[in-house]
Amino acid sequence: MQAAKVSDTPMEFMVDFLNKAKEIADSNANVPEELRVNLQKALDIACGLDGYLEKMSSQESAPLAELYQKTMEHNWDKVFKEGKTQFRLPKECITGHVEGQTLKMLVHMSKAKRILEIGMFTGYGALSMAEGLPEDGSLVACEIEQYLKEFAKPIFDRSPHGKKITVKIGSAMDSLKELAAAGEQFDMVFIDADKNNYMNYYKFILDHNLLRLSGVICVDNSLFKAKVYLKDTADVNGLALRDFNQFVKSDLRVEQVIVPLRDGISIIRRVPMATACAGTQSKVTDDEVFRGLNGRSILDRMRLDGRVAYVTGAGQGIGRAFAHALGEAGAKVAVVDLDQGKAEGVAEELTLKGINCIAITADISKSSDVERMIDSIVSKWGAIQIACNNAGINVNSASEDTSLEEWDQTFDVNLRGTFMCCQAAGRVMLKQGYGKIINTASMASLIVPHPQKQLAYNTSKAGVVKLTQTLGTEWIDRGVRVNCISPGIVDTPLIHSESLRPLVKRWLSDIPAGRLALVTDLQAAVVYLASDASDYMTGHNLVIDGGQSLW
Repeated sequence: MQAAKVSDTPMEFMVDFLNKAKEIADSNANVPEELRVNLQKALDIACGLDGYLEKMSSQESAPLAELYQKTMEHNWDKVFKEGKTQFRLPKECITGHVEGQTLKMLVHMSKAKRILEIGMFTGYGALSMAEGLPEDGSLVACEIEQYLKEFAKPIFDRSPHGKKITVKIGSAMDSLKELAAAGEQFDMVFIDADKNNYMNYYKFILDHNLLRLSGVICVDNSLFKAKVYLKDTADVNGLALRDFNQFVKSDLRVEQVIVPLRDGISIIRRVPMATACAGTQSKVTDDEVFRGLNGRSILDRMRLDGRVAYVTGAGQGIGRAFAHALGEAGAKVAVVDLDQGKAEGVAEELTLKGINCIAITADISKSSDVERMIDSIVSKWGAIQIACNNAGINVNSASEDTSLEEWDQTFDVNLRGTFMCCQAAGRVMLKQGYGKIINTASMASLIVPHPQKQLAYNTSKAGVVKLTQTLGTEWIDRGVRVNCISPGIVDTPLIHSESLRPLVKRWLSDIPAGRLALVTDLQAAVVYLASDASDYMTGHNLVIDGGQSLW
C-alpha cells in the first residue's frame, strides 16, 4: 500500500487547508454558493501550480529520473532502523525535477565552474548542477552519511557528468574548514543541510572567502513549510530559518531574493566590495583599483556588448575563430570572406549561438569591395567599433623564382588590402571618436621561418606591422587604437597531410612550446585588443607563437 503524501511546502499546506475549508462549506447548506465557487477556484489554482511547473520545465535527464525513482522507492525507515544512516531521511526532502532544473539553470546563468554543495541526500541536486557545469567543471558535495555516497555512486558513474562530482564524507563544518585551509573557492554554493547550522555555514563561507567575487549562494527550504513568516511559529527549524533570512537581508556584503519555488530557494549574490564597504568603517583605499574602472571589474571591461565588429577572412581558420570569440564576448559580427558559402556557414554557426551577425562577400584587394563592405555594416548597424583585418594569402617559392605576379597578388591582399580596410574603417571610427583596429600579421614579421621559402609573405607581413605602428601613433589621440596579432604556425587539417609531415617535424623542433598554435590560442588576444581593457595599447605587435621567434 502506497504511503499517503506528506505535505512539505507552503503550497501543499495551502491545498490541505483549502480542501478542509471546501469540505466544511460543502457540508453546510447555509454556505453561499458564491463562497463555494471561489473556494473551488482557489483550490484549482493552488492544486495546479506545481503540476504545471513540472510539465513546463525542461525534461530531466535519464540518470536524474532514475535517481529520483530509486530514492522514492527506497525504504528509508528500514535503512535507519538497521543503523545504516544516522538520521531518518524523509523522501519528501529530495530535490525534485523543477528545483533540479532551476539549479541547473542558475549554474548556466552564473557561468559557474566550481560548486560547493552542503548536504547531498541522494545526489539529485548535485547531479542536476553537475549537468550545468562545463566539461572541466567540478562539484564538491559535503555529506555526513557514507551510505548516501554509495547509494548515488552507481548512477553518478552511469552519467557523463558524474565524474565532475566529489563527495566528501564527514561533518560539513569540518569539510568547510579543510576547503578553506586549502585555499579553495567556489562560484556557487548550495546549502541544503541541517537548518540550525545554516547561519554557521553561511558565515564561515563568507568570512573565509570560500565564495568567489560575484559568486552566488543558493539556500534550500528558506520558506520552511511557511513557518518562517507565520506569527505563531514555534517550530525550531522555522525559527532558525527566520533568523537566517533576516541576517542575510541585513548583511551588507550580499543581496538576496527568496524565490517561492517548492519550499523556497534563497538566491544570495555577493555585491561589489565597494558597495559592501560603503556602510562600514573600513579603511580600504576606495579608488579605481578597488572598485573597478568606472565601477566595472576587469572581466566586465573585456565585454563587447553592443559593439559592432567585422572580421575579414572569417570563413575559416583564424578568422572564423576570431568571429566566434568577438561574438561570444557580446559583439555583433559581420562575417566577411571571399567565399560566399563559407561566410554564410560561419554566420549560421554564430546565429545558432545567439550572436547577432551578417555574412558579407568581399575581395579586400578591391577598393570597391572594401567600401561596399564598410557601407553595408554601417547601414545595418550604424557604426563600427571593431575592425579585424585578418584576410591573407601565402604562396611559397624560392626568392629567385618569385614572380611579380605572385609578389603583387600577395601584397594586394596582405598589405594593400589591409591598408584599405584600415583606412575605410578608420574614417568611420575617427568620426565616432572611438575604435579598435586589429590586424593579423605573422611571426614571419619578426623572423624568417624555415625551411619553407616565402619571401613575398614575410615581407608583406612585416609591412602590416609597420602599417599598424604608424596608424597606431597617428590615430590614438583621436580615440582609435591600432594593434596587430602575430600568430605562429597554426595547426590546420592541411598541415597533417603526408607530404608535409617532415616539414611539421622541423617546425616543432623550433617551437619551445612543443606544438603548433591552435586557432583557439588566439581568441582571447583578439577580445582583449577589441575591448576597453586595452585602451592604453596601440601600435603593438602581439606575438603568439609558442616561443618560436625567441630562438
